[in-house]
Amino acid sequence: MTPLLTLTEFEPLDGYRLQLSFNDGRTGTIDLASTVTTDSRPVFAPLRDLAVFRQVRLEHGSLAWPTGLDLAPEFLYFMAFRDDPTLQNKFEAWGYLAPQEAS
Repeated sequence: MTPLLTLTEFEPLDGYRLQLSFNDGRTGTIDLASTVTTDSRPVFAPLRDLAVFRQVRLEHGSLAWPTGLDLAPEFLYFMAFRDDPTLQNKFEAWGYLAPQEAS
């Protein structure tokens, strides 16, 4: 049985960038600027204030904010490694890529 993917550590970088470490040993950097600033869902609005964004914490193997928002570890993994050709089938299976995008 494959263990559940979890985030084990994170380090805030500049802006909306975060360095992430996962329980499979991979480490990557994500930039959530476009998600936070262009997603129209109200849950992202408070994070546009960088001071609020910086209140991020590790909770239950993922990122969470006091505003009630949390992001799935699979989404964070996709954001960090979306260009890795060896992971395209996994991302397709998770629903982050349409079948034609995975090739």
